[in-house]
Amino acid sequence: MALGWKLVIDSANAPVLADFWAAALEYDVEDPTPLIERLLAAGQIDAEAVTEHGGHKIFRGYAAIRHPDDPFDETSGIGHGRRLLFQDVPEPKTVKNRLHIDVHSGPGGLDDLVTRLEGLGATRVREVDKGPAGHWWIMQDPEGNEFCAA
Repeated sequence: MALGWKLVIDSANAPVLADFWAAALEYDVEDPTPLIERLLAAGQIDAEAVTEHGGHKIFRGYAAIRHPDDPFDETSGIGHGRRLLFQDVPEPKTVKNRLHIDVHSGPGGLDDLVTRLEGLGATRVREVDKGPAGHWWIMQDPEGNEFCAA
């Protein structure tokens, strides 16, 4: 049986980066508001562990997105499928990613995808054209994490 997984991405501002990637991938931002309210009411967490973003309560320093077609827990909002978790870390990004996301273009092609991603806050770094082997753009998200648009 295959194991479940999520990709965890270090960030400077988890909720903002989650918003970017949710829009880029057309995923849903997880809403843990019901879970947080239950934990606060039971005294299991204190108010300092919580903040608000996008009209929802979130755990300070964390935000996650999930594929809209995958199952999720209704109480916690946590996805049980394709999922990215963003966590704030104190140190800035200093080197090239050892792992990156490839975003594949749909109808409209690569030019439309790259333009849409730039409109969300991504930056073009370098175009790669390998002829019949492929054509893509190396890009950076708003925090400088590299990814490919193909």
